[in-house]
Amino acid sequence: MTKLTFLGTGTSQGVPMIACGCWVCTSADSRDKRLRTSALVEHDGTVIVIDAGPDFRQQMLRENVRAIDAILLTHAHKDHIGGLDDVRAFNYFLQRPVDIYAEERVQRVVRKDFDYAFSDMPYPGVPEITLHTITEEPFMVKDAEVIPIRGLHYRLPVLGYRIGGLAYLTDFNHISEEEIGKIRGIDTLVINALRREHHISHFTLDEALHVSHLVRARQTYLTHMSHQMGRYAQICRELPAGVQFAYDGLRIETQD
Repeated sequence: MTKLTFLGTGTSQGVPMIACGCWVCTSADSRDKRLRTSALVEHDGTVIVIDAGPDFRQQMLRENVRAIDAILLTHAHKDHIGGLDDVRAFNYFLQRPVDIYAEERVQRVVRKDFDYAFSDMPYPGVPEITLHTITEEPFMVKDAEVIPIRGLHYRLPVLGYRIGGLAYLTDFNHISEEEIGKIRGIDTLVINALRREHHISHFTLDEALHVSHLVRARQTYLTHMSHQMGRYAQICRELPAGVQFAYDGLRIETQD
């Protein structure tokens, strides 16, 4: 069994957006409060975080996470890597570096943005990070097999991940038939659905539902949603059977 906790389900600016007074950003429903997209996955005793954006610290505190085995990065945009400095707390309490798995192009940005962590003479207390290079080939994090799923975020190659009965895809606006074949028939699909209108670099609601139809997962959860999608209580009524909007703090289990 694989368990997933939605740490965040919002866009790069989160919901509510700064300075926005729309009916979604002013909603009192906690399900309309969306931190930057991230997930906590537990599989065969292995604890994995997918992406560590600017809200990483808040998410770890909210879910009372005491230990992690690895962080998987999907790509190098700031809303997915901006919180990596806060792995320092895990360094202190676990007395070891944090293992981060990412493609070479993503590692280059991490090394640039957090150059002080990779100095030859690091300042005391900087984050201790061990970078592991991944490709499109499956790899292991302790006892958990991770299968990368390639997609495009406009023209930027990004990775989603399959772990057990779960496939997690965020910031996609294109996925090939070959990559769909890697997750077809999976138990649980998590996929980004930014808004209803066309967007240059993210799946719309209809596009995400189309991919869900092709994958034929038992259950699908939509994530990485903007305030343009609408309020949670309203939009949930519009979804087909087996599909649900995720929200921050939601916990689900898959059948592997």
